[in-house]
Amino acid sequence: MTMNKKQGKIRVLVVDDSAFMRKAISHILNSDQEIQVIDTAKNGVEAIEKAQRLKPDVITMDINMPVKDGLECLRRLQAIIRIPVIMLSSYTKEGASATMQALDEGAMDFVAKPGNIFEITRDDMKEEIIRKVKVCKNLKFPEISEKSTEPMKKTNSMYGNKVKSIVAIGTSTGGPKALQEVIPLIPPDVESAFLVVQHMPAGFTKSLAERLDSMSGVNVKEAEDNEVIKNAHVYIAPGDYHMTIKKTGDSLYRIKLTKDPPVEGHRPSVDVMMESVSDSGVSNIVAVIMTGMGKDGTKGIVKLKNKNNAHVIAQDESSCVVFGMPRVAISTGLVDSIVPLNQIAKEIMKTVGVHK
Repeated sequence: MTMNKKQGKIRVLVVDDSAFMRKAISHILNSDQEIQVIDTAKNGVEAIEKAQRLKPDVITMDINMPVKDGLECLRRLQAIIRIPVIMLSSYTKEGASATMQALDEGAMDFVAKPGNIFEITRDDMKEEIIRKVKVCKNLKFPEISEKSTEPMKKTNSMYGNKVKSIVAIGTSTGGPKALQEVIPLIPPDVESAFLVVQHMPAGFTKSLAERLDSMSGVNVKEAEDNEVIKNAHVYIAPGDYHMTIKKTGDSLYRIKLTKDPPVEGHRPSVDVMMESVSDSGVSNIVAVIMTGMGKDGTKGIVKLKNKNNAHVIAQDESSCVVFGMPRVAISTGLVDSIVPLNQIAKEIMKTVGVHK
């Protein structure tokens, strides 16, 4: 396999213990004129040697490999060389949990492998792999900032169901790790409920919720259809479902999950969630747009600002992995606060009126 750099192409190292997957992913990536697979590796040891020698622009890496698995390899790579890594993950519970750990430890993104590996050649899979490699080429490693305070501990206090305010958060690429610098810093006695849309396929949002719950004072869970929304709870939209809310009387609100068509390619959609909050009758609303590619959430904040006079917060460019969603939101002129990641929780709490 040639190791010469072709001018302008995105140079990719493909790492997978399966010969079939190495060949399939290489074929997919080489089919795009902007990408060149410069080599492959069958385990983590080979991957580290070739990454140091060839210095690719992007690495795709299977999580489950012999000799040195994807997580071990990722940790080693993060310590010695700054190259964006895309993990290839299985849909199993163990695979989803390992993926959350990989994103926490520096992987830029992931692709969920189909149950039948031969389906990796489906058109939608091809498009996702190519798109994510192109996005990762231009990603920057965000500035590392010290957290503003230590994560809160859970308490045994009673959580009321009469929600006084709702905080609606939208994020995409870079979001799973960024949320760890926001949700764990929310005090457990806050009289607000939190709705989160993180662009992520089905099967992975539950692991994300469990990981955030383990480090937070508030309760974090994957949202369930028709459940009552409670204060000091964070509801993460399940992958492949839109999340909306409905008022059911006496200031109670319930989650409604739908399989309505994707909006601009997204289900869940930040816009759908935020527009639903706008129509819910909640009087005090905070909208937060965090790291991510594209413009999902911008229509939502326009409606929330114009109809509800919501307070809108956007993550600043220096702390974003991808300054796409916040940039487009800021361009509307409707964002009230542009703050670094480690100040978002403080800004939310200042706005909903709780000073702990």
